[in-house]
Amino acid sequence: MLPKTLALVDDDRQYTEFLSEYLRSLGIKVDVFDDSNDLLAHVSAFDFDFFVIDLMLPGVDGVELIKVIRKRSVAGLLVVSGRLAPDAFNQVILAGADMYLAKPVQFEQVGLAIRAVQRRVKSAALNPSGWHLDRQGQQLIAPDGARIDLSETDLALVDCFAQAAGEVVPRETLRQLLGKPSADVETGDSVNAAIYRLRRRIERATPCLVPLQSKSGVGYQFRAQLSAS
Repeated sequence: MLPKTLALVDDDRQYTEFLSEYLRSLGIKVDVFDDSNDLLAHVSAFDFDFFVIDLMLPGVDGVELIKVIRKRSVAGLLVVSGRLAPDAFNQVILAGADMYLAKPVQFEQVGLAIRAVQRRVKSAALNPSGWHLDRQGQQLIAPDGARIDLSETDLALVDCFAQAAGEVVPRETLRQLLGKPSADVETGDSVNAAIYRLRRRIERATPCLVPLQSKSGVGYQFRAQLSAS
């Protein structure tokens, strides 16, 4: 059980060259980033199925990078690092990593770790924590019970995602929902801004991972169980 796409974030170019070659031989599409800021600037930064991250990186520190990813993605996340700090393991697990391997490590071990974490990710996807939209109360209820008050626009967006039943909602559908049928740059920004405001509203109300993710060039998806009444 392996992910289809993987972001490898490590500034050791010789190491990433050989590891990426090995992972591609397993059938994984690998994108390599030697600076964490390059990953964050990528148009599909949070759409990868898996992340393999070093801790000592140019740009955003590895632990902080994990925290950022965890606010946007439920993908498997493996840390492979030579950082020797005694609390390194605790830091990365608390930040949201699934597993930690200390360098030096064999590529085969990295592959096995990816398989193990991906198995957990797939299992969780089959038994997702539920979110619920209370239309009358105009609230989104998180898996931890937190109630998030929604604006009229938020309510329309969440209701649209509930009706999509986990499928990607095209940008054009969201444009029409916002009353902006023309597909111009200004409209695109309006859609992005509306999604951003909804995401921030949820993040402020609950520590639960926000399962609202973008699909580059397509639209947005609510990647968790979402019921409505």
